[in-house]
Amino acid sequence: MPDSWLSRSRPQGDRLPPGQRLTAKFPVLHAGEVPDVDPADWRFVGRGLVEEPLELTLDEFKALPVRDMTADIHCVTGWSKFETSWRGVTGREVVRRCRPKTEARYVLVDAPDGWSTNLPLSDLDRDDVLFAWEYDGRPLEAVHGGPLRLVVPHLYFWKSAKWVTGLEFLAEDRPGYWERGGYHMRGDPWKEQRYRDGLD
Repeated sequence: MPDSWLSRSRPQGDRLPPGQRLTAKFPVLHAGEVPDVDPADWRFVGRGLVEEPLELTLDEFKALPVRDMTADIHCVTGWSKFETSWRGVTGREVVRRCRPKTEARYVLVDAPDGWSTNLPLSDLDRDDVLFAWEYDGRPLEAVHGGPLRLVVPHLYFWKSAKWVTGLEFLAEDRPGYWERGGYHMRGDPWKEQRYRDGLD
């Protein structure tokens, strides 16, 4: 039976970060078209500064140890949704299988059509970060990032990249799609790290 827990770093009465408003909906936000991903052709690739390069089909990825997670999520546009439910594989499990080299400090999360985001390795190598293929007990819809999305609940939700196809492990930080457009390199909602270069 998969483990289940509530990913929450704040007390029950202090769960809404500054500048956020609570919603019961799950807004769909992305730039451009939803990629047309054939699950039969999908591959997850772990590359870069790793001892064990990884390449998995979707079925092989789903055969990794599974976790259920309930987490609050916070979008940079100002909405937050409490207690969202996900199923997938922890970031820590994927990192463990790739065996990053000692010089690896960051990851670039890959997705089709240039949709990428960057994370410090320490923000990925956690049991409360998930590569998810189910939301609320159902297969993850393409508009929400299916067949696989990253869920990083302690950072703004753009860091929870949709349509994930792998990771590149890096020695130095490299901006992803939204970060190149001016979004913050880390994106902590409790510090309102929305934008870079003095804009946040």
